[in-house]
Amino acid sequence: MSSQEEALSGRLALVTGASSGIGAALARVYASHGYDLALTARRADRLHQLADEARLRFGVASLVIPADLADPEAPRAILAQVADNGRAVDALVNNAGYGVPGAYTATGWADQAALLQVMVTAVCELSHRVLPGMLERRFGRIVNVASLAGLTPPAPGHTLYGPAKALVIRFSQGLHLETTGTGVHVSALCPGLTYTEFHDAAGTRERVTNAAPTWMWLGADEVAQAGYEAAEANRPICVTGAPNKAIAALSKLLPDEWGMALMQGQASRFRRL
Repeated sequence: MSSQEEALSGRLALVTGASSGIGAALARVYASHGYDLALTARRADRLHQLADEARLRFGVASLVIPADLADPEAPRAILAQVADNGRAVDALVNNAGYGVPGAYTATGWADQAALLQVMVTAVCELSHRVLPGMLERRFGRIVNVASLAGLTPPAPGHTLYGPAKALVIRFSQGLHLETTGTGVHVSALCPGLTYTEFHDAAGTRERVTNAAPTWMWLGADEVAQAGYEAAEANRPICVTGAPNKAIAALSKLLPDEWGMALMQGQASRFRRL
């Protein structure tokens, strides 16, 4: 074992997509509560920087596990590295995700398949693999980072993003019910517009910034803290920010046809079609 690995001693939080944004912010929140970290994403340099920060600020150790969850073997391989270091996952943060911009037929199927692997299959597989140990130890936290888009009517462009997040929300709710009274808490975190690199990666930063007023945006740290508190309170869904809560509530009341028409009219302001 390396000196870093030998220092691992507390509860362990595995965070996917930990290189930036909400994932990095959630890693910091768990570290601030004494959790050691297992950090995974594609950008190893970012993960090492975060691991150093967590050690200096919070006195916790980290395992850095570079991986691409688009690879179907990645979930098993990530957890194998955790186990090889004699550890088990006490908190799982399924954060990795992105959007594929453009109309559905203008994109390649390989890109859409990779999105489903990262945002649906890997989320479900990692949860399936860590949950038995959590139930046995009668302690566990699973935070699935979904989106307000999973609670609103569908929109053109980024065609599978909203449906994928909707599945994650329903999956989290079902798992929440299955684990009631076991010491395992499952929560879906549903942020709206958040200051992260998400829109830069999708090529829509300028468009979204111009379309949405500043009061609709939250910082990643604020979203992460709300997600942590929701998981500790064992709330199945956490929608962040008052405007987003209002949008989610209104979406439940609107007839589907009205909601779809509204999204159709607004989509070009926020998405590249």
